[in-house]
Amino acid sequence: MTDLGTWPAGPGAQPAGPPSGSLADLLERVLDKGIVIAGDIKIDLLDIELLTIRLRLFIASVETAKKAGIDWWETDPALSSRAARDALTEENARLRARLDALEEAGPDTTEEVR
Repeated sequence: MTDLGTWPAGPGAQPAGPPSGSLADLLERVLDKGIVIAGDIKIDLLDIELLTIRLRLFIASVETAKKAGIDWWETDPALSSRAARDALTEENARLRARLDALEEAGPDTTEEVR
């Protein structure tokens, strides 16, 4: 039989809790290694699937996420000023090309080029 330790004697005595740094250590370990939580929610009515929601949650540090090939926050214009600049630069180039095409076509065909 394994000895699980003894409880302190006396009224009001409580067992010693986990070390104070354990939560910080756990969080550091999770962010360093990453953790995936996955689940599905299905709503059926009379054997007819009405709704399926798939949830996938990946909790990790930025470095760990990049090692896993996840970097969507760098290319989302809503989250990255560099991505927003890139999107504006691309739109500007498309508009300039369209303007050049309109100018080359002449004044009579401005409605034809789109």
